Amino acid sequence: MNNTVIEIIERIGKSEDKLLEILIEIQNQETFNYLSKSNLQEVSNYLDISITKIFGIVEFYSMLSTEKRGKHIIQLCNSAPCYLEDGMHIKKIFEDVLGIQVGQITDDGMFSLEYCSCLGACDVAPAVRLDNEIFGELDRNQIFDLISTVRRRELDEKAII
Repeated sequence: MNNTVIEIIERIGKSEDKLLEILIEIQNQETFNYLSKSNLQEVSNYLDISITKIFGIVEFYSMLSTEKRGKHIIQLCNSAPCYLEDGMHIKKIFEDVLGIQVGQITDDGMFSLEYCSCLGACDVAPAVRLDNEIFGELDRNQIFDLISTVRRRELDEKAII
């Protein structure tokens, strides 16, 4: 049994209505920002919820993943308004700046780049979510500055430790 998973369930509450909150917290504890199959099975067993139902929830919510991801997750909105507002151009800029393609993690494990469903920010399309913050109407310089700022913050945090 995974003590971390059980501790999270016990802290949040051992009930099915707490499932999404439990999954988010378990994912946040993982080094690569994802839910392993063994963790999902543990949740299934401990809460007596079918593994199929849990996978359905994980697949439905874009903030959850069963694939390893970077420490900082960049999600590109893949909705029609963002696509029409040059979303593919933004994707290409992020790929160039990060040196990865959608679905990949940078070599240092710092960033992953992925598509997601509508972010609800059509007014600033094409929209991008970096961790939990929404950005829109970005150009190449703004994207470069955004990535540089996150990298500098990470270096500063390491220097403090």
